[in-house]
Amino acid sequence: MLLGEYDVAVIGGGHAGCEAALAAARLGLKTVMFSISLDAIGNLPCNPSIGGTAKGHLVREVDALGGEMGKAADATFIQSKMLNRGKGPAVHSLRAQIDRKRYHMEMKRRVENQENLIIKQAEITDIRVENGAVTEVVTQTGASYKTRAAIIATGTYLKGKILIGDYSKESGPDGMFPANALSENLRKLGIELRRFKTGTPARIHADTIDFSKTETEYGDDKIVPFSFETKETGENLVACHLIYTNEETHRIITDNLKRSAMYGGYAEGTGPRYCPSIEDKVVKFADKPRHQLFIEPMGLDTKEMYIQGFSTSLPEDVQIAMYRSIPAMEHAEFMRSAYAIEYDCCDPTQLLATLEFKTISGLYGAGQFNGTSGYEEAAAQGLIAGINAALKLKGEEPLTLKRSDGYIGTLIDDLITKGTNEPYRMMTSRSEYRLLLRQDNADERLTPMGRRVGLISDERWEEFQEKLRMIDAEIARVSSVNVPPSLANPVLLENGSAGVKTGIKLADMIKRPELSYEKTAAADPERPVLPDAVCEEAEIKLKYDGYIKRQVAQAEQFKKMEEKTLPDDVDYGEIHGLRLEARQKLNKIRPKSLGQASRISGVSPSDMSVLIIWLESRKR
Repeated sequence: MLLGEYDVAVIGGGHAGCEAALAAARLGLKTVMFSISLDAIGNLPCNPSIGGTAKGHLVREVDALGGEMGKAADATFIQSKMLNRGKGPAVHSLRAQIDRKRYHMEMKRRVENQENLIIKQAEITDIRVENGAVTEVVTQTGASYKTRAAIIATGTYLKGKILIGDYSKESGPDGMFPANALSENLRKLGIELRRFKTGTPARIHADTIDFSKTETEYGDDKIVPFSFETKETGENLVACHLIYTNEETHRIITDNLKRSAMYGGYAEGTGPRYCPSIEDKVVKFADKPRHQLFIEPMGLDTKEMYIQGFSTSLPEDVQIAMYRSIPAMEHAEFMRSAYAIEYDCCDPTQLLATLEFKTISGLYGAGQFNGTSGYEEAAAQGLIAGINAALKLKGEEPLTLKRSDGYIGTLIDDLITKGTNEPYRMMTSRSEYRLLLRQDNADERLTPMGRRVGLISDERWEEFQEKLRMIDAEIARVSSVNVPPSLANPVLLENGSAGVKTGIKLADMIKRPELSYEKTAAADPERPVLPDAVCEEAEIKLKYDGYIKRQVAQAEQFKKMEEKTLPDDVDYGEIHGLRLEARQKLNKIRPKSLGQASRISGVSPSDMSVLIIWLESRKR
């Protein structure tokens, strides 16, 4: 039952699927996106937020390359906050509370109106391969669609199972149908799958929460958008609220641990280390008398409140008892119970840096299917998979990001080189180049790459070039302006900085730790009116110039190792001097360069010495 022919078929309509489908279609490929339910396109089944520490960086990078998540978030946020402002700019991360239903509708509208993209409600049960290349995808009803590339972005739907205590049910998130048939077909194609788990807290009716017993958390007065293209930022419309667990909460959890799906032995999958259930927190941090929780609105037109930090797989009666043990929720009424969900995903070491499977031409993986957690990680991978599927079919060079290019490069390199034994979460600590990979300069790093592949319009490119010109011009200006003591000293002394007897360069004032670009305004009467983003970038480049140059030098050194390529056909078992574990790991991962080989778990410095000598002798 052949019903159509497409260049690219995207399996899944979540955050990875939407970015993949939009990218492929915008690059001129006839694209189809399949979703088990059109009502789940761009769904936020867990936390109704986008961004956060390191995740805000990912959203900015997706936008810089030409992706969509940042724009949709800017259009639907209800509270915005810049995290880590008290720390250095490397870890400043934007986070926004999102109106869940509005975000779904916004993303659905964007994919529906995209030229070259067709959306279909269907479950894909088979991917057909001939001569090592993708040829067709087949739906549950037997409908077949010819395709030259397929991107698997199944999220938590693949053999999804909901767990609440000893109760379990085959299901996707939010009670959606699971995708049960595709796993077996992927195994027949030789794809290695594993079982992961994640969870979500209960949703509580707002009218049953006593907000007078909470600490109110407001958004920022000055809104910073995710997208570099967003001109109108909107405003904060809601507040969030902070509460804490207590000894009684912990006693209830401890007394009922055996009834938890995880601790009772009902769960099979591996859960996330960095987003644990409340049971995990109480067991692993037994010395802590309390854990913080955030009450977050699910949207403007609903009474549902998300209780961040309170995910659990305990049975419902225990959930009610532990939630009501907290003063603000003594009368809490549940609208949705908390649950854990297990699902199938792939071992990402089977993928290339393009996110294409090494053994099947035209087959790509993206998002939670690759073993990650989080909407932002999914969107980043979906964008890269969609771009590379399109570039391959067009016969163009692929887009592969290095670790020094962005958090997306770090994310993908970690997955394909090190693999992951638990749901992978992006964190700033995973990058060696945090000062280079700030969220404020994501466009400077990645927009030229987006332009090269074809996702950046002429208008956006011109605006980007003008922004760079303004930054360079302002750095040059403040570096040349000499401020006399009469103007400098009032500013210096007011901010606790040593005064001067002779003139001082404006740039040197800005570089002082206790001062900033904004604080020196009174000493700079000729200052031009510039966009906030230009002022921020100019200040960071001035203040951290030495550190940035040092990291650039480190990145250049790293680049030399990446440029020393390893042949595709080498049998590492034949290289004398490599340890057995190194031979096995190298033959499995098949690194493209010495740099990638050095990051493989199980390849020691002595193994690297052997590889370097072998490579040099081979060249001779």
